[in-house]
Amino acid sequence: MGTAKGCHFPEDVLYSIENNVWVRQEADGNVTVGLTAYACALAGQIVSYTPKKVGKDVKKDKSCATVESGKWVGPAKTPVGGDVVAINDAVTAKPGLINEDPYGEGWLVKIKPNDWAGESGDLKTGAEAISAFEAKMTEEGFKGCGA
Repeated sequence: MGTAKGCHFPEDVLYSIENNVWVRQEADGNVTVGLTAYACALAGQIVSYTPKKVGKDVKKDKSCATVESGKWVGPAKTPVGGDVVAINDAVTAKPGLINEDPYGEGWLVKIKPNDWAGESGDLKTGAEAISAFEAKMTEEGFKGCGA
């Protein structure tokens, strides 16, 4: 697991740096989307999660869910387009799971991608992702996770 300014970034997922989300392709071809630890730190404690409905077509870089914290309300933008095939009922019941386990139990939606090969090319992983997040955090004046 890599870190940038105290934020954890697992190296087994792909990242959309611009959207502050991660995506993991599953064995069945669907992809799981979630917020990064950095996004969680920026937002603060998540108090509400409103995903798009199962069966809804979502476009690349458009909202797959709306999340709300005490200081922020906004979209979680999916890095790939497709149909929503699952939402996280555990997060619906307890939105704080997003903060507690952003890369595990706190995932947002699962999507059946329309064009994984075509749309996933700009996603980053490993050292490349960590370096890009470090630069973004510095540019935005972010003090660090847990700071």
